[in-house]
Amino acid sequence: MAKKKKSSSRLRRYLIAFAAVVGFFLLIIGYRFYHKVYAPNVSYADDKEYLYVPTGTGYTGLVALLKDKKIIKNVEAFQWVAMQMNLPSHVHAGRYKLEPRMNNYDLVKLLRSGKQAPVKLVINKFRLKEDFAGYIGRKLEVDSATLLISLNDKSYLRSFGVTPETSMELFIPNTYEFFWNTSAAEFMERMKEEKERFWTEDRIRKAYALSLTPAQAITLASIVEEETNNNNEKRRIAGVYLNRIKRSMLLQADPTVKFALKDFAIKRVLNVHLAVSSPYNTYLHKGLPPGPICTPSVKTIDAVLNAEPHDYLYFCASADMPGTHVFAKTYADHLLNARKYQKFLSRRLGQV
Repeated sequence: MAKKKKSSSRLRRYLIAFAAVVGFFLLIIGYRFYHKVYAPNVSYADDKEYLYVPTGTGYTGLVALLKDKKIIKNVEAFQWVAMQMNLPSHVHAGRYKLEPRMNNYDLVKLLRSGKQAPVKLVINKFRLKEDFAGYIGRKLEVDSATLLISLNDKSYLRSFGVTPETSMELFIPNTYEFFWNTSAAEFMERMKEEKERFWTEDRIRKAYALSLTPAQAITLASIVEEETNNNNEKRRIAGVYLNRIKRSMLLQADPTVKFALKDFAIKRVLNVHLAVSSPYNTYLHKGLPPGPICTPSVKTIDAVLNAEPHDYLYFCASADMPGTHVFAKTYADHLLNARKYQKFLSRRLGQV
């Protein structure tokens, strides 16, 4: 009987020892599994806040990208989790926000989902298509060269209701959200929709009441935008140009000359500048230029659509209140105002 008890006790010890060994190995396997799946593996830093996966990237390319950008610390662990979650069949292009201490499971889950972090695209004032296309190309995956070609392609632009000269009127300054991997074609379509949304029946009615098409209103607004930063004066300046158009007078807008010369650093427009041969030179050609000379703000467009009715035909910078203008109804009064400002400017530049 004692022998039987001894044998049973030994068996129990063996079983406990075996269970301990198995438990130990299970603990090691569990730890390794946890470490592979849930331990932080993203090398997060300010310059690595977002992961950009280009269009056409496959799984191999994605892993190479993560290596090159040093996004992940343990590549082997990431790949093991990626294979378990079938990431190779679910790679999506886009811009993905990384989080501090992100683990492999969360990273793979994010990349599988295709849930992008949208880009806030702020469109402000742009004068040249080249600058605009370059800016968009830096913010989105859009190829800037392709976008620039689109903005100058007459037959392509026909479906947008614009021409190479007026194509910049498609872009109403505002803050928009885009997915990073937006193509040039998708970008253009979205901007067309935004323009149509902007041109409400009320705005269209106001434009036609001024004998302007929406496109002409944008072009006039672009001149006003370049003339002043003072929102309080924009309606009055718009009224001056409308008065000149009604009287078939040359607009004689200095900003159009700068645009024609592609020289926006000119402080004083001189006679030598006024001789530039260009359809944008409103000192030589009557009416509005062929298209906008910048992308005017919404405030400026609305200032044109709500232009101040008055009899002024001239304006020039004020010598008494810098940043504002003085207005005149006659050329004689305008000359007095202009001479006063020229004297002020000469003194300021040390020429007197």
